[in-house]
Amino acid sequence: MSLGAAGAAGEFEAAVALLEAAGVDSLWLPETVYGPAVDPFTGMTFALAKTTRLKVGSGISVLPGRHPVLVAKQLASLAGLAPGRVLPVFGLQPALPGERALFPVPAGQRGAVFDESLALLRLMLTTDVVSFRGSFFTVQDATVGPRPVKPLDIWLAGSAPAGLRRVGRLADGWLASAPATEELAVKLKVVHEAAREAGRDEPPGLNLGTRVNHRDADMLRRELDAAQALGAGYFTIRADQPTDPEDKRHPRSVEWYLDMLHFAGGVIPEYRD
Repeated sequence: MSLGAAGAAGEFEAAVALLEAAGVDSLWLPETVYGPAVDPFTGMTFALAKTTRLKVGSGISVLPGRHPVLVAKQLASLAGLAPGRVLPVFGLQPALPGERALFPVPAGQRGAVFDESLALLRLMLTTDVVSFRGSFFTVQDATVGPRPVKPLDIWLAGSAPAGLRRVGRLADGWLASAPATEELAVKLKVVHEAAREAGRDEPPGLNLGTRVNHRDADMLRRELDAAQALGAGYFTIRADQPTDPEDKRHPRSVEWYLDMLHFAGGVIPEYRD
């Protein structure tokens, strides 16, 4: 589930407690530097410390522009503190153009840096001592301490053709965060074709998104059923602008978001394994 306005520092603890109590599977924290939302890795640490069951994901953190060894150290530390509850998700670049300079990479090389970063990140999380020489990163006899007992699944975001192929080749899952539509089904075929071409036995997992701006449980169930029909094992719930003209609450108010989280939290347990 995505928090929206409730992801700001002042409301974050209450929202996390609500999700834990509602039985929501996971919380996804976006990376928005120029805004009130908490930093995803800081928020992940806080939420994991405050809960015993809730999984927490960085949905979506930018990997190119960060050194993958430092990211591996963060993830290994979190996985050691909260085994089985860390869900890293990475993307190519920030959604806001003004933030892209904060994640510098050589001009025209962002995709190549992303691929190499993913390769080194996985090595650091699955190998005790790593020596690596690539086009952008070189490390010798590097280690980040105890590796996660179970290898972390690394999910990717992306919707452009190159990003979809990257998901198919390299990701454990695709955080599409979009509703089940014919257009998304076409994109999913690109992901699956890339996975087959890479010789993978199974396609990546799938997380689809649903925006909630109503209290129609049957409508929400239909949306979740459509997502399951496409093979989605996860759903990301986001609160959207109210459809009821009598509802005068601001669509980005914390009150509205928490109300919609309460509603969705009553339906989602029906879809848990």
